[in-house]
Amino acid sequence: MKSLNVIERVARKSAPGRSPYFVEAHLVKALIMIDAEGPAGRVKLARTLGLGEGSARTLIKHLEKEGLIVTSRKGIVLSGVGERLVCSLKTNISQPVEIPRSSLTVGAFNIAVLVRRAADVIRAGLEQRDAAIKVGALGATTLMLSGGRLTMPSVDEDVFRDSPGIREIIVSQLKPQEKDVILIGSANDRLTAEFGAIAAALETLKTRGSKA
Repeated sequence: MKSLNVIERVARKSAPGRSPYFVEAHLVKALIMIDAEGPAGRVKLARTLGLGEGSARTLIKHLEKEGLIVTSRKGIVLSGVGERLVCSLKTNISQPVEIPRSSLTVGAFNIAVLVRRAADVIRAGLEQRDAAIKVGALGATTLMLSGGRLTMPSVDEDVFRDSPGIREIIVSQLKPQEKDVILIGSANDRLTAEFGAIAAALETLKTRGSKA
């Protein structure tokens, strides 16, 4: 996905230890918010992303330099290039869905996203877990729809045995199809859990792209 290359390039301009600081998950959430609400205001964007004013200003500047957004007195909107990038992201990654705490997850807040047709690149889910942890989440749970069953990598037993309601939420809201992957980011707050899910999804798409 060319869109991933763009997101990586923008995120590389901000790195841990530097100030202001943001990660790829911030960029994805920012672009999707602008797509949904544009013209978007700077203050609301910063609040939605959990960023300080300086970090949000830098993020907007980098997105504008990449030609992904257009800013004016009315607010921020996507450019044509930005619209195509967001369309590509939305084709591959679903909208986030909140999942109740259960034995499947490790945090008080749990947000799931679906990545389409990516089951073949999943190994044990460790890469997805590590990607979530890098953005501050407690971890990520990886599930796949294989043979008509929602399963966890390397686990043969029914992982929903003690929490059938979680399966119903995933199936009804995310509507997975064969070979889809569900990634549940877990954290002590909702925003970080969502960033964990997005980071795990991006890691999965990068792996899929490298093996294409």
